[in-house]
Amino acid sequence: MRVKGLLPVLVAAASMAGTQGAFAAPVGDALQRPALQVRQPERSVLLSLARAGEPLLAVGERGVIVRSEDLGKTWKQVPSPVSVTLTMVRFADALHGVAVGHGGTVLTTQDGGRSWQLRLDGKQLAAVALREASDDLQRADAERLVADGPDKPFLDVLLWDARRMLAVGAYGLAFYSPDGGVTWQPWMSRLPNPRGMHWYVARRSGDSVLLAGEQGVLARSDDAGTTFQALESPYRGSWFSGDMQPGGQLTLAGLRGNLWQSQDAVKRWAAVPMPSPASIMASAQTPEGDLLLATQAGQVLRLQGAQVTPLNTVPLPSPAALLPLVQGQVLTVGVAGVVPVQSPAVAQGVRP
Repeated sequence: MRVKGLLPVLVAAASMAGTQGAFAAPVGDALQRPALQVRQPERSVLLSLARAGEPLLAVGERGVIVRSEDLGKTWKQVPSPVSVTLTMVRFADALHGVAVGHGGTVLTTQDGGRSWQLRLDGKQLAAVALREASDDLQRADAERLVADGPDKPFLDVLLWDARRMLAVGAYGLAFYSPDGGVTWQPWMSRLPNPRGMHWYVARRSGDSVLLAGEQGVLARSDDAGTTFQALESPYRGSWFSGDMQPGGQLTLAGLRGNLWQSQDAVKRWAAVPMPSPASIMASAQTPEGDLLLATQAGQVLRLQGAQVTPLNTVPLPSPAALLPLVQGQVLTVGVAGVVPVQSPAVAQGVRP
């Protein structure tokens, strides 16, 4: 059951593993081996997409990192210190960013994604957890991390600014850095997640933080992560994406097309009808304040209030992330690499 809960988020990388030998080498070796240069990096399996000011960055399978300085028209691969799959990339500003992935990997950049440094891996995080353990339960959990080796992925990362970051992932992993990745603190004991459910989603609005994941697990902090409280989920399936806006509005999206909204800081939830039961794998906010959604069936949808409108008529190949650009343009990444959304409304910058 736990394995099935993790696979949907990693479907893009897993689908290619059998044909390309993506996971033939042990993770430990891949953590020490720089990513190979590929002929068409923008056609690699890519799982996350972000802006670093004007440039765009995408990350994915086998440690590939690609960068564009012309809004996605052309891409160049930049050096990566690891060959493990990277699952998420985010930027605090035009220069400072972080990418996380398999093997407990955390990479940081201070030059807009032109170069990356390895800041944390599974062996290091296990050693940190063991050193920081303050009771027998934490010590036992840390010893299991040491024994397991670097086999657990980070799946999302939250940035407050260029220095403060929180990486979360499989089996309840949660590690915080106050100094841009130089030092780390285990945060598992702060989170109400006694069964070690996978964290798929980390979002922030001001000092409020929302974490969501496997089997409906939800946690919220209103003091910048100092303390968290468990929330009652409106759905027991897994959450794969979401959005947190000022004023308390929350949107959660996940398994089987479940899309739920709360207008009052999770006191009440309302389901949003979807055109199909396909799992919602990614979301991104437009400059106008709408929310774009990407489904496992290749749909890209715009959420305005409680109204969902399809943007594309031809399904995309397993989109894993999406990013709104200028004049209504939208880019996605997935098993086919970088793919723009093709629809008259998007191409003309027309809001449905």
